Amino acid sequence: MTRHVLITGGAGFVGSTLALGLAQRYPDWQITALDNLKRRGSELNLPRLKQAGIQFIHGDVRNQEDLDPVALKPDLIVECSAEPSVLAGYASPGYVLQTNLVGTINCLELARQTQADFIFLSTSRIYPIKSLSSLQFKETETRFQLLEQQSLPGASSQGIAENFPLNGSRSLYGATKLASELLVAEYAEAYGLRTIINRCGVLTGPWQMGKVDQGVFALWMAFHYFKRSLKYIGYGGTGKQVRDFLHVSDLLNLIDLQIHQLSKLAGQTFNVGGGVNNTLSLCETTQLCQEICGHNIPITPLPASRMGDVPIFITDSSKVMYATGWQPRKDAKTTLTEIYEWLHKFEHQVSEIFL
Repeated sequence: MTRHVLITGGAGFVGSTLALGLAQRYPDWQITALDNLKRRGSELNLPRLKQAGIQFIHGDVRNQEDLDPVALKPDLIVECSAEPSVLAGYASPGYVLQTNLVGTINCLELARQTQADFIFLSTSRIYPIKSLSSLQFKETETRFQLLEQQSLPGASSQGIAENFPLNGSRSLYGATKLASELLVAEYAEAYGLRTIINRCGVLTGPWQMGKVDQGVFALWMAFHYFKRSLKYIGYGGTGKQVRDFLHVSDLLNLIDLQIHQLSKLAGQTFNVGGGVNNTLSLCETTQLCQEICGHNIPITPLPASRMGDVPIFITDSSKVMYATGWQPRKDAKTTLTEIYEWLHKFEHQVSEIFL
């Protein structure tokens, strides 16, 4: 079936990967990428989008006039636009609220007016900070490791499932995404829209312009590659805090499956991540980066934890794997090696991004 797909945040790391991947797989589809280009480095994706025949619109989801239903006419919206930084939510709450909440409302209005299907990329940060910080774990030589027995539902050694309790604060960033989830459900019920919500964990891969609080694995490899110093922040400065990661190409595979199974999956919410088999602590990431690129860099321990941080988060993706048959394919060494190879190939283009 020929489709017109609008990808918001379409020049960003996730949005551009989805746009390019779908354009390659379905050359008869019309793919449109809309982005305000606020994220530094997103402009580097414009030639890639153009070469793939993807229409680019310089627009902003905060502005309803940039989402004209007559001009755009999508039959599927993949909502990737977001300010994804927890720290930015504390420093610039107005921008985060406008982009992540008002922006979602404007995208939902476009879906209502065009009766477009709607796939929303949410975040694991919708789960409350205090509850996540209360999880039972043990400390090993290189990482924190979740115990099987946990006092809260939806938590186990496999990670956090969709039924983990939502009571409590979760950061302004997390609150905007949870509020957006609720609105997606309301629009689906009120206007008969087919919707899917994906609560994504840490996404990574080539072309991610990583920051210290968002895109940490790409940042870690980039700082090793360019021989810049890093810090182990919080939890005693040991670097033992753990996240699961998902290569963005694995997310593309899932979105592709979901597009073709919308009738079956509509109305559902899924936790989407690499899971317990794709986890790294910061110090384990350091070891892999050193092995892959051959550089040792200074890393300063800072024992005090940052606001909004948690010692360990692992996504339990059992529900989405059972529903779709999807499985993450790319492991840690493969993922970090691909990031290294991208940095090497495009060193002159991306070096200033990581200064």
